[in-house]
Amino acid sequence: MNLEQLRGFVAVAELGHFTRASEKLHLAQPSLSRQISTLEQELGAELFHRARGNISLTAAGETLLPRARRMLTDADTIRDEMAELAGLQRGRVRLGATPTLCISLVAEVLRAFHDGHPGVELQLVEGGSNMLIDQLAAGAVDMALVTISEGRPVAGTALVRTPLLTEELVVVSSADQPPIADSAIDLAHLAELPMVALAESYDLRDATDAAFRTAGLTPSLVVEGAEMDAVLRFVERGIGVAVVPATVPVDRPTLRSVRLTDPQLERTIVLAHRNDVNPTRAAAAMRDVITHTADYLAARSPETLHAV
Repeated sequence: MNLEQLRGFVAVAELGHFTRASEKLHLAQPSLSRQISTLEQELGAELFHRARGNISLTAAGETLLPRARRMLTDADTIRDEMAELAGLQRGRVRLGATPTLCISLVAEVLRAFHDGHPGVELQLVEGGSNMLIDQLAAGAVDMALVTISEGRPVAGTALVRTPLLTEELVVVSSADQPPIADSAIDLAHLAELPMVALAESYDLRDATDAAFRTAGLTPSLVVEGAEMDAVLRFVERGIGVAVVPATVPVDRPTLRSVRLTDPQLERTIVLAHRNDVNPTRAAAAMRDVITHTADYLAARSPETLHAV
């Protein structure tokens, strides 16, 4: 058994097709078929049910698949660690982050890390906090930046979770229009303004909806269900206002922000990683950059961001 055989097996299992798998691996289909046949002979079991136009895993194949994925991940980690012996000239870091962090904290982190370690490959996985925790458990990412809203803790007992920042939610409006308030706005006033709401998959949407329900208020939604980039574009064009994390409007001159009060809403940004996996040098360097960048942002906007 070798890694190339396992890589071919995983590709066929995931794509359900020998031709597409061979194209993905840049390998001739007869060579891929021989790899799989040799692997089956060595294991003494068939891994696929082969029918015209239909490839599916046998019971042996289903048993092997998660183990093969983990072996390939471990091999990649070893390769990265060996490459790093040259002093972070090469390597790889796989970082997960939520969409709202990708347009704020993560952008600053990646710029700083790339400036210091240009030879290290960066892979970004974007998704919700729960999905990213699952990715950590599966070994698909090295670390993840996730968020915790009030009453919504991050699950995962095998994780190290380091709080970085607590940030307020603020209300943004178009800088081309008159200010909606001097420096702060309360929830009752916000409910009277045309509002652009995020998709329901965002924790932020849950937090703002819960605040309106608790106060017995109904927001005046003009657009709802958009992703963060679209929400900001709608606000920039004066369609409505939106509730976003305090880091989002930083360095965006097209947006004007005011603090939300009565109630004040906030969330905590957490860096999570597995406690049973030793970090590569590149991953350890990334953690340091993330921590320093969070401290920098907190010092830059102390009224709405607080280092934890």
